[in-house]
Amino acid sequence: MSVTVVGPAETLPIPAGADEETAAIVRSLYTDGITACRGAFSVEWADQMAEDISTAFEEARSREGGAVGRGPNRYYVEIHPEQLRGFVDLVDHPWVRKVSEAVLGPDYEIVELGFDIPFPGAVNQPWHRDFPMPEETRTGGRLTSLAFNLTAVDTVDEMGPFEIAPGTQWDWSEDFDHLMFPPKELYPRYAERAVRKYPRRGDISARSALTIHRGTANVSQSWRPVLVLGMDAPGAGNAEHHDMAVTRDYHAALPERVRQHLHCPVVDELRPITQKHTIEGLVMGEA
Repeated sequence: MSVTVVGPAETLPIPAGADEETAAIVRSLYTDGITACRGAFSVEWADQMAEDISTAFEEARSREGGAVGRGPNRYYVEIHPEQLRGFVDLVDHPWVRKVSEAVLGPDYEIVELGFDIPFPGAVNQPWHRDFPMPEETRTGGRLTSLAFNLTAVDTVDEMGPFEIAPGTQWDWSEDFDHLMFPPKELYPRYAERAVRKYPRRGDISARSALTIHRGTANVSQSWRPVLVLGMDAPGAGNAEHHDMAVTRDYHAALPERVRQHLHCPVVDELRPITQKHTIEGLVMGEA
């Protein structure tokens, strides 16, 4: 069994007049499918993020549908921006803005905020991408979304690091289960390309969520929470899979350059989010 490599576009979409850093970001995301900014935030900022993740997880686990399983001892929880004290720091960070504008355009949209936690005993996930490949990517070789990740701990091998197969954001096959999960016959392709990542508190990575990846087995006694921030190009449509919202007072207090990218409902009162990652959760449960 084989896959078709459908991209990238012959001419990489590096913005006109881009500086060297911006051009390097675009090249990295279109070739490897991942790039990073070391030390973007302080350790203290990351520790505060960990506290907010812990609080949100306890709330989510207290109600039905609050957290979705993504394999044994592994959970995903989507949250509202107001549950993260450093939300504005994150989405308004110069590197996050630069990456988003360079790859998704000046009108990029903030569509997802959540976190993934592999606890002790989490096992190797199946190789996967986070959603089916959009038609614009398959036929035009263009990326239309990005996932930013921030670790809440200093990652070591025993914790089950994130593992990614560089360049595989362009892999296409109708044999992928739900168009997301490669069949096991293709696992050697991803294993031989696999690179483990060991981020530390304060680091940010940005990746195409189409790049084939997996969480590995956590054999430590520690959790390994990772914050997820999802960005879309206009029209990419991932916002419809998420229920992020903000209250009117919170929205009014946001900087204008954050508000213009935050395309989510503005409400009088926040409602707890019921997770929608049902297909992925079911398949991960077979890991």
